[in-house]
Amino acid sequence: MTLPTPTSTPPVLETDILSSPGPFEGPEKLLEVWFAPSASALPETSAAGAARYRPAAVQREWKGLRRVPRAVWEEMLDIVKCKVLSVVEGAEVDAYLLSESSLFVAPHLLILKTCGTTLNLLGLHRIIEIARAYCGFTTVWRCFYSRKSFFFPERQSGPHRDWRDEVTFLDSVFGAAGSAYTVGPMNRDHWLLYLTSPNAQPLLPSDASLSSDFSLSLSLPSPPALDRPSTYQDSTIEILMSHLSPEGRAPFFAPSPAPGPEASGTLSGHELGAQISHRLGIDTLFSRGETTLDSFGFEPCGYSANAVVGSGSPETNIPGGGYFTIHVTPEDGWSYASFESNIPLPQTSTADRPDIATLIRKVVGIFQPSRLSITLFVSTPPEGGIGESEAERRAWSALGTDLLGREFARKDRIGYEFDGYDLVFACFEKRGWVEPKSRISAKDAVKGLQNGQGQVQER
Repeated sequence: MTLPTPTSTPPVLETDILSSPGPFEGPEKLLEVWFAPSASALPETSAAGAARYRPAAVQREWKGLRRVPRAVWEEMLDIVKCKVLSVVEGAEVDAYLLSESSLFVAPHLLILKTCGTTLNLLGLHRIIEIARAYCGFTTVWRCFYSRKSFFFPERQSGPHRDWRDEVTFLDSVFGAAGSAYTVGPMNRDHWLLYLTSPNAQPLLPSDASLSSDFSLSLSLPSPPALDRPSTYQDSTIEILMSHLSPEGRAPFFAPSPAPGPEASGTLSGHELGAQISHRLGIDTLFSRGETTLDSFGFEPCGYSANAVVGSGSPETNIPGGGYFTIHVTPEDGWSYASFESNIPLPQTSTADRPDIATLIRKVVGIFQPSRLSITLFVSTPPEGGIGESEAERRAWSALGTDLLGREFARKDRIGYEFDGYDLVFACFEKRGWVEPKSRISAKDAVKGLQNGQGQVQER
């Protein structure tokens, strides 16, 4: 089976918006596409042999989505409008550091996190096509799409101009299997979530042979039925931080080259990233012995990092591995930093790993935000399974009012129970902090940059 050509051409973009100087949109669009509940539960497939698979590695046989060559993912990323900077090959996951955030590929799932004006959702059709051609995956176990409210929604393109447009796009693929939610206050920072029920049969523009009753068929069970994770707990934490202090922003501006003929050469992006990571203690959030960190410092400012901890998979060994990823936009007026991880954490900190409260406090201490929101997504056992109430209790209690001490006040804590997952969302603000009354517009930001008031580089 050969990989089909792209099913649709991205819409004509406002080139002047995408390429002009202006404020950089830090908050990311996060797409997770699961084709099985775990790497150990990959469906039996009959992928065609015409696809050219990724060359085998020494002492390693690629499985599932990891069979796909890097060049194929790069072609998908061209649609999204971002590039690969580097990649870490973990035992169970590939971590791609991108010009605009990150891509993680495990045998059973793909995570695409992109910032700026990237066209994240326009990569979804291609991702599903690639999974069909290289892996024979015909159903999607779960799809999750989420993002924080944008600073500059008017600069977005395609389906990302409005949440309703994003939902419409996703519904065109998943029909009645998808549900959309707004979490948090609409007049302040809020979080948007779209997720599907298990075993959705996606519809692509290339699937013209399917009947027009597609939306009806999606409301019915789609064979083969796969069980939700039961051997391990899937847990993902996101810390989304804004309005960083001057001290929190300063380390993420590239140093000016020293004057004179004897000045040393400029550091590469990876060298600068490693320097920032070490100075701030990012390289010791987890033990160095089990962490492979790939970081990049942008010029004139900005920072991204991917880390693979242990095997890269939370379901292998004890206590299990995973990833974390960090992205920083430090410009005053729209400063932002994010941290995301699926690494299993102990109930009490150990020499190698922090507990969840310690991890949150360390991350907040590095970036010094005035406002932050935290989302904690935790899988729950099958109905009636042992530990269900414990998972719910720990997720809820983790984000207590005293989490960040007296310096911060918790403004919200909201809980959702989905099919197979619990979500806890909490928003914190620094006590005494007053949000700026006027938010800079994209037009004003461009004008300011043209007047020499700052520099922005896409990243």
